[in-house]
Amino acid sequence: MELISPMVIIILGCLALFLLLQRKNLRRPPCIKGWIPWIGVGLEFGKAPLEFIEKARIKYGPIFTVFAMGNRMTFVTEEEGINVFLKSKKVDFEQAVQNLVYRTASIPKNVFLALHEKLYIMLKGKMGTVNLHQFAGQLTEELHEQLESLGTHGTMDLNNLVRHLLYPVTVNMLFNKSLFPTNKKKIKEFHQHFQAYDEDFEYGSQLPESLLRNWSKSKKWLLELLEKNIPNIKACTSAKDNSMALLQATVDIVETVASKENSPSYGLLLLWASLSNVIPVAFWTLAYVLSHPDVYRAIMEGISSVFGTAGKRKIKVSEDDLEKLLLIKWCVLETIRLRAPGVITRKVVEPVEILERWKKANLEKHCFLDCFMAFGGGKFRCPGRWFALLEIQMCIILMLYKYDCSLLDPLPKQSSLHLVGVPQPEGQCRIEYKQRI
Repeated sequence: MELISPMVIIILGCLALFLLLQRKNLRRPPCIKGWIPWIGVGLEFGKAPLEFIEKARIKYGPIFTVFAMGNRMTFVTEEEGINVFLKSKKVDFEQAVQNLVYRTASIPKNVFLALHEKLYIMLKGKMGTVNLHQFAGQLTEELHEQLESLGTHGTMDLNNLVRHLLYPVTVNMLFNKSLFPTNKKKIKEFHQHFQAYDEDFEYGSQLPESLLRNWSKSKKWLLELLEKNIPNIKACTSAKDNSMALLQATVDIVETVASKENSPSYGLLLLWASLSNVIPVAFWTLAYVLSHPDVYRAIMEGISSVFGTAGKRKIKVSEDDLEKLLLIKWCVLETIRLRAPGVITRKVVEPVEILERWKKANLEKHCFLDCFMAFGGGKFRCPGRWFALLEIQMCIILMLYKYDCSLLDPLPKQSSLHLVGVPQPEGQCRIEYKQRI
């Protein structure tokens, strides 16, 4: 009897392993690997990630994997499987973002994991729908104060105008009035550093700080600003209702569980989360409204029906008023749908199968559609979504009540440079505003 040689056994074994792997790979999404070791398709992907993803979706279908910079990232680009992606126990939000949090805010992994759920519960409670009425009065006052600084008329890039209004309003509301600078030089400095930090946030989450000198400089400037002001914020309470600013409540939890050293880092993370998306959403909403005369006219008719003839009077906006102006809220939500955040991140901790369909939307019970996931989903859906919507609605109402506005440039395209957050406009979009008489 002739024996099989060891070489034949090795060849047959390799063939069997190859066939097994091939069969296994049939159950996985197609993978775009590139040809450069470790880098993969990172260079091409990094130039314009949203364009890259759209081309890949057309070529490979709604679910595919990209290998870039040593990471495998699987994208789910259509409705199939989104519920699994957001709610399955086999995918994890905290593990997906812990490295990002460390690189962008210098929060160690063990501190983040110990604090995340506690802070989330606090934020969800303070910024939920039950407590929105506590914000309405102060939001109105803060917006009026910033609108006064615009003067009676002017021309300005709309994105910068929104920043001019909402940077100080948001910081004063959620942090403390002592944090946002008051002189023009310092205000300009804040704008420059926050914009630099925000615009390269995605790169900062992936690359060493040594390769991003300007971003690193702005990160340090913001951390130093927060470190300097946190003692004053901790000691201050609202004279009206004895409530704590959101940063103060955050710092109390951080220092109870971790240490004072981590407080500025969590302040920076809170600052970025509260400003990075609300600014472009407010920009795009105003831009869309002003570029559609019939919508603009309908909104102005609604504002006049609730507050009377628009003009100089400093109106107060309540939750009841907002309920009468649902068209504005619909415009904000439609804007978010049209300019939705690039990605929502999860880490797969066990093999997961994605083959589900969305249920039909129930508009009578929810203001969001079932497939509307701009604020995330599952256990850690954005806790500040209701405050953000309230702030944007009030900003639009007061801006359009006080000023007659018109766009001087065509509606810009969205930038395709970033995956994280609501896309910024590509190029300027100037607005002319004149105080109503």
